[in-house]
Amino acid sequence: MSENERLIHADIKDVFAILTDGWSYAGWVVGASRVRDVEAGFPEPGRSIHHSVGAWPLLIDDTTRALEYEPLRRLLLRVRVWPVGEGEVEFVATETTEGCRLVMREHTTSGPVALMPSAATDVMLRARNAETLERLALLAEKQPPTKT
Repeated sequence: MSENERLIHADIKDVFAILTDGWSYAGWVVGASRVRDVEAGFPEPGRSIHHSVGAWPLLIDDTTRALEYEPLRRLLLRVRVWPVGEGEVEFVATETTEGCRLVMREHTTSGPVALMPSAATDVMLRARNAETLERLALLAEKQPPTKT
């Protein structure tokens, strides 16, 4: 299991406004290229975001389904990227005096990627999820990305 943590200098409500807005998914999740549909009621358990992964012309249409949701505290998602595999991603938020401490945990559950040694998948997931949390923080903090 990969675990990343990030202090976001924003109110926990602003962080969850992004986490629970399925239409913003492609704006902060690394690998997601577009959102095709968001089922009414998302992030309630059983509701999905229909998205695409990759870059044109190699797009894969897939879904992310909410498994558990505790407003302003926790969101558990089942993510799919077939034929690569499936996984679960958990976001746990804690309000602090400086903003919101967000922990992101991800582990693979099925598919070919689940056959890889966990140390190898951990390295890949940790790097990708650090960038995902960076993008989420930029949106929540309402700061434009810096140019390098």
